[in-house]
Amino acid sequence: MQVNIDRIQVNSGRREALPDAVRELADSISAVGLLNPITVDRDYILIAGLHRLEAAKLLGWAEIECNVSSLEGLQAELAEIDENFVRADLETLEFGKLLLRRKEIYEMLHPQVKNGGDRKSEKIRTRRARSDSDKSFVRDTADKLGISTRSVEEKIQIARDMTPRAQEIIQDADRKIKKKDLVKLSRMEPEQQEQAAAQLAAGEIRSADEFPPAEPPKPSKPPERAAEPVTEPPASPTVPYSLGDKHYDTLEESIADLKNPDKDCSYTPDTLLADIDGFVQTFHKGFAWYHDPFCTIVFPHISKVQFEFVRQRFESISSAMADLLNQIERTINV
Repeated sequence: MQVNIDRIQVNSGRREALPDAVRELADSISAVGLLNPITVDRDYILIAGLHRLEAAKLLGWAEIECNVSSLEGLQAELAEIDENFVRADLETLEFGKLLLRRKEIYEMLHPQVKNGGDRKSEKIRTRRARSDSDKSFVRDTADKLGISTRSVEEKIQIARDMTPRAQEIIQDADRKIKKKDLVKLSRMEPEQQEQAAAQLAAGEIRSADEFPPAEPPKPSKPPERAAEPVTEPPASPTVPYSLGDKHYDTLEESIADLKNPDKDCSYTPDTLLADIDGFVQTFHKGFAWYHDPFCTIVFPHISKVQFEFVRQRFESISSAMADLLNQIERTINV
């Protein structure tokens, strides 16, 4: 239907149309006409088509073809946000802010998917095919925008966890800050975020990995009088094994020892325990990675089937360790 342009309202706070894009679109509309009507709600509040509306105004049109949508309130705002995502000039931070608002609206409209839903809804979902309304926000958004779920999560993290001051610094920067650096900024403490953001914006550091920058060497102090030596009792051993104190005066001696074909390389109780102890320490260091926010952010989206798979893999580790302990215990000399 044709609607008088003066009746169409644009919500305050909406992103302004780009002048160059409006002029280019006006030229196209002048040549071939308006191919896609704009969308308004029943009160003639614009939902989609700001650039088309501004192009029509530039051409001096009094009326414009509109689709009047039945969407109202949150549904209309959600459609307006999705319209903004097609803009190619969206910066990562701005994109993340829109995603945050979309997440709030989506979870209000689909409360069954928030925090994974309740147990009852989970049982219902196992009896029927999962519908679009049951999709998690991240999955629904990734599907609609044609991007990965990880990209959605990272952009939300940036907008949610970065301080307002750090965001302001990034938005006012004369140079573009990469998304990977914004993700790292969002994981820093608030004070560090603002310091790192300022240094990135000023070009003092090239990436967030370089923060904090290396400190210049401190001036040497005059030698102080040595303190009187304090005699302390020897510390108790922290492990029940010892590898001795053998050492080599030169690198050549050490290499020669490694190459010695007659060297006894069989295990002793001490070397076996040292080997196992080293394995356990390495395991703990590697396992600690899975507690990092980079990994834990995925936890809410792991399915029950996937969780059971992880449980079985962990149980296989526990079972192997228990078997080895039982074997040692059965053969140990008391």
